[in-house]
Amino acid sequence: MTRKKPPSIELGPRQDLEFRKTNEAIGLRLREGRLSLLSRKLFNVMVFKAQNTKLGADAPIDTEANRKYFWVPLAEMARDAAYDSNDTEVLKQHLTEMQNIKVVKEDAHEWVSERLVASVKLVNPQGLDKRGGNVWLGFSFPPEVHELVMNPSTYTKLSIFYQSLMRSGSSLALYEVARRYATNPSHKTSIHEYAYWHGVLTGNPISDEPPPYKYFKRDILKTSIAEINATTDIEVSLIEYKRGRKVVSLQFEVHLNSQPVLYFPAPPVINSALLSKLEAIGFSSSDAQDLCATHPEEKLTSALAIVHDRMRAQGSAPLDAPAAYFRWAIKHGHHAADARLAAPEAAPPKRTEATSALERFLTARARDAMTAYKEVPELEASAAMDRFLKSTDGKNVRPGKGLESRMTNALFGRWYAKELWGTPTAEALDRFLAQEVVGGS
Repeated sequence: MTRKKPPSIELGPRQDLEFRKTNEAIGLRLREGRLSLLSRKLFNVMVFKAQNTKLGADAPIDTEANRKYFWVPLAEMARDAAYDSNDTEVLKQHLTEMQNIKVVKEDAHEWVSERLVASVKLVNPQGLDKRGGNVWLGFSFPPEVHELVMNPSTYTKLSIFYQSLMRSGSSLALYEVARRYATNPSHKTSIHEYAYWHGVLTGNPISDEPPPYKYFKRDILKTSIAEINATTDIEVSLIEYKRGRKVVSLQFEVHLNSQPVLYFPAPPVINSALLSKLEAIGFSSSDAQDLCATHPEEKLTSALAIVHDRMRAQGSAPLDAPAAYFRWAIKHGHHAADARLAAPEAAPPKRTEATSALERFLTARARDAMTAYKEVPELEASAAMDRFLKSTDGKNVRPGKGLESRMTNALFGRWYAKELWGTPTAEALDRFLAQEVVGGS
């Protein structure tokens, strides 16, 4: 008797799925459009498929036009891009957006402006609205991009497997740039100004104004470097160049990682209905997509429920920054049942006649509100501060010193707590006092 082989389990793209990506297409700086996590992955899979098939091969319907496309089953495309979702609408949206990405190539002899992808089409010989049959994706590149894809003169070998592990577009962008220098004798990337790296890693047009460096380092650089070092075949470290106390330029040092990497399937890019709900509370389309790629659907749904409950709460001030409140809910959702009314981490002040229970409660809320404020992106934080200054009409506030002023800091903390969690209630105060007793016993 012959022993049957155990069934194979396909976790995702194999580690041997490599492709050659021209160095000119690594670290793209865009004139128009935006490169998200999924669009970066889809483009790389297109490059891999184009380099391993013939133009017009496997066309599901043989026509003169279809012979000018590369063809791949849509399910195979989604698998290699680590898109574990049945929502074809989101996939179609990203494929369409890739046609809006404009790149410019210029040297001593030529100036060329082209789209990243020329044409995409979905075909099911049995009908797109039918359940049977296979859906095929056809795609083609503009002439200059086609030549760079099929005949790269200088290139870096990249892995579909490692890109499938990435959970943010900035991580994948930095991985591609850094991987190019992993075998370079210097093991260091080129030095560029901070604004250059911001455009390369975020995938935003070069005309966009970058945020202050400290927020870029906190939200993009640290998280991307940590993800790359934990999941890929390279290790990356940041090198900063300062002018005085200000960071003006950046460089990255790169070394091959000899440690074996374990495969953890990337989470699905969540369905279009969830993306729409995130956009409805103030997130941009790209930010909503990154949130969906980073957090499980259950956690996102729970945080949305917390936001909607707060927006419907009777007697509460209008929630002017639901997106900021959502970011707090994602990190601290386990406190939501108490409406963020827990006692502060530090021991409460000594009880005296001058320090009332209500005062202690309001101080605790203000301290927690300031913690939440420090976690929101720069633009949201700036908008909240503008609303606060308008609400005070300049009374007891010194705008020049900002939150460094004790008076401004105290007033802002209480104002922001009310904006986030509404007007405190008697029930909330009672719950706070009960927790104080438990904490002090």
